[in-house]
Amino acid sequence: MSTNHYPIGLAEHDRLEKELGGGIPKGSIVLIEGDYGAGKSVLSQRFTYGFNTEDVVTTLVSTELGVKGFLDQMNSLAYDMVKPLINEEVLFIPAEIDAAGTLAGGDGDERKELLKRMMGAETMWEAEVIIVDTFDAILRNDPKFEALVRENEERQAALEIISFFRDLTTKGKTIVLTVDPSTVDEEAIGPFRSIADVYLELEMVEVGNDVRRNIFVKRFAGMGEQVGDRIGFSVRSGIGIVIESRSVA
Repeated sequence: MSTNHYPIGLAEHDRLEKELGGGIPKGSIVLIEGDYGAGKSVLSQRFTYGFNTEDVVTTLVSTELGVKGFLDQMNSLAYDMVKPLINEEVLFIPAEIDAAGTLAGGDGDERKELLKRMMGAETMWEAEVIIVDTFDAILRNDPKFEALVRENEERQAALEIISFFRDLTTKGKTIVLTVDPSTVDEEAIGPFRSIADVYLELEMVEVGNDVRRNIFVKRFAGMGEQVGDRIGFSVRSGIGIVIESRSVA
């Protein structure tokens, strides 16, 4: 394994690792932005599966899927996660948030301080790579963060979260955050954009019956090899992510 990167594997299955210069830098904060349907979750799932094939211990937190939904989704992409979960090689944490802003399966009596609970969950941070999909759902539904937004103090709150993440990256851990920028204020997401070592922006374009997706590489610090500005990809049932060379019309 590279001393500078966590490989994302599947070199014979797709070209994503090569397109990203050999993997994801160790000790980095990775921000993946994209609107609904752009491919944030499938990219998170591809990373999780690929890391596992390279023996990189990974935690995936999902605000959208329960365990069954996660396994069904991974199976549909030919990313078999049953054994890795059973063998505790991957830690999957469902953090489904309902319309009231409470965690699914909770008592529902009050909205919890999601950020505080997340940062205090020591087990999830023991992995080498921690992926939070989608991070904006936690920001939006945390009552303390929401109160700071009303007081125009969201930037300061974001910086406190970033400080927590930076403490982890100094230990070589990599934090991957996916965000839908249309759901959070610029003052809240701006600091994360500024400090991200890797900043990827996803785009989905519908051309007739065809859906084309692109990864725009806005920043990639500590790259192992050359990383292009744009990576075209599609998502195919039974195959997973497929790298495309075509340009968007």
